[in-house]
Amino acid sequence: VTDRCDFRCAYCMDPDQRFAPRDAVLTLEELRRVAGLFVDLGVRKVRLTGGEPLVRRNLTWLMRELGALPGLDELVITTNGSRLAAMAQEVRDAGVKRINISLDSLRPERFRAITRTGDLNLVLRGIDAAIAAGFERIKLNAVMMRNRNHDEVCDLVDFAVRKGINISFIEEMPIGRIGGHDRSEVFYSSAQIQADITARFELIPTTETTGGPARYFRIPDTETRVGFISPHSHNFCADCNRVRVTTEGRLLLCLGQEHSLDLREILRKEPDDDEPLRSAILSAMQIKPEGHQFEPGGHSVTLRHMNLTGG
Repeated sequence: VTDRCDFRCAYCMDPDQRFAPRDAVLTLEELRRVAGLFVDLGVRKVRLTGGEPLVRRNLTWLMRELGALPGLDELVITTNGSRLAAMAQEVRDAGVKRINISLDSLRPERFRAITRTGDLNLVLRGIDAAIAAGFERIKLNAVMMRNRNHDEVCDLVDFAVRKGINISFIEEMPIGRIGGHDRSEVFYSSAQIQADITARFELIPTTETTGGPARYFRIPDTETRVGFISPHSHNFCADCNRVRVTTEGRLLLCLGQEHSLDLREILRKEPDDDEPLRSAILSAMQIKPEGHQFEPGGHSVTLRHMNLTGG
């Protein structure tokens, strides 16, 4: 599409990627139709993610439409923060309750190196704008890599504590082929991250959940909750109830597998009849994989990159 992201997040960029033709991408109306069917089938939380969702023109229209769906409990967005300084209040007013912001470093040059073109100051201004906009919950997402940014674990926690927001640390997932680093050399486990944090902060286990894969801890006398998303060291597949729909209409049944269903073909073949789409979604749920095939520091098990996965 012609909407361009200001920068890519962490390890997800394919430098040779070309943008898809506009007619290959689902329209906002088609995305609204798909989401409406999922909610009719019992889905209670919808997340807009990417890539970078805020580059999509007129996205706030879709947010308002999704937020008004009867039966939907929560609308969430994950963003790299590059457009939040200008859009945070607009996003909140459109009905988004929670927001996740990618932040892998607090050092400007390192941040630029990891994201390839990112402006840390712009993202920090976006975080402040999100706080001012009054989201019910704001969470930072950080992918930690050995000898890349692992020495900033406590700095990131301290930043979250000072801002009164949450943070989750994510083990790098082997999604998409990359040339920038050797995954086996940069893998940094949740156990190592937790050990780093407890050297400076007390972590109290909690049973809190957002329905996702994270395990949560509280830091006493603060507003901050620390999460760990550990696809390698604490496999969460048995509890996974998530699927993703890409902007090109692929229904991905597992983040770590290539199983998918082409919803775009059904949408456009049957523009006025939802029953074929409903039946296809229900059938696809029966073949959702039991788990991924990630190995710590292993080779990619999927060809698509995270910025092509979205959902």
